[in-house]
Formats: sequence, C-alpha cells, structure tokens
Amino acid sequence: MSIQIRFLPDDIMIEAEAGEPLLQVAERAGVFIPTGCLMGSCHACEVELEDGTPICACITSVPTREKELTINLFYDPVW
Repeated sequence: MSIQIRFLPDDIMIEAEAGEPLLQVAERAGVFIPTGCLMGSCHACEVELEDGTPICACITSVPTREKELTINLFYDPVW
C-alpha cells in the first residue's frame, strides 16, 4: 500500500510503502534527519507527527493504517 509522506517545513512530498523505514524514505526524498545511536535512545532523530506526537525516525516505519502522513522536522544545533 502506497502512502503519501509530507516533510515540513520544506513541504517535500514523496510516496512510500507501508513498513518502509522512515529514515530511508527521508533519504530518498532528499530530506536530512540527523541520527546518533540509531536505536532510539539519544533522540537525535526525533521528529514530530502532525498531531504533535514525537517519534524517533531511526526506529520508526511508515504506518500501515494511514493514507497520508505529515512529519515536522526540527534542527537541533547540538547535533
């Protein structure tokens, strides 16, 4: 199942498959999400869903129940 992913603030749209790793989708779209531990512990890759829910992109896959997904990116100068 194909899902439309929208990365903000640059409003970049890309289609992804359910279950595809979010970092892989972002890379394909040319969107940089910083990473640290790649295990979800350091939160360097934390992004926010449209409803404000924070998620770690390194351990998150594209959900199967959605038709569209909006992801808000943050840039932390520490990382």
